[in-house]
Amino acid sequence: MKHLIVGIDPGKTAAIACLDLDGNVTRLATARFAGLQWFVDEIARAGTPVIIAGDKKRPDSLVEKLASIFDAALFVPVTDISVLKKKDLTGNGFSNLHERDALAAARTAYRAYAGKLRQAERLALAGNAESERVKAMVIRKYSVHEAITHKEAGRRLVRRA
Repeated sequence: MKHLIVGIDPGKTAAIACLDLDGNVTRLATARFAGLQWFVDEIARAGTPVIIAGDKKRPDSLVEKLASIFDAALFVPVTDISVLKKKDLTGNGFSNLHERDALAAARTAYRAYAGKLRQAERLALAGNAESERVKAMVIRKYSVHEAITHKEAGRRLVRRA
């Protein structure tokens, strides 16, 4: 299953945006009056999340709950993502404002990890390791070396950027 960075926009009209670990959009979905189960089903259908991201500095309880359910890293921005920044991050790659917000959250998380993901991919290829697995482990706070050699580090933190 594909490892993902998932942006969440909870609310009366809810949305998810899924990116692969190379930053490519793999799924956008919207639903009205969606409950927790809708989010779980949509995310699970898309892949295995390693990051669940919101667009607010104080994450919604649903965003926190999803990160816990999937044992994924929780990403929250240092400040709320402005509408101007959301437009800059997303262009026209969405159907509605809820997808835009979810996509902005996912892309902000991706950008926060992009340097480490590139390093992990480069070193994984040099070490003949599967790069997507190594990148997913690096997000989960393993060092690149630990991820390549399969050693456990056991560090999990909320990432702010």
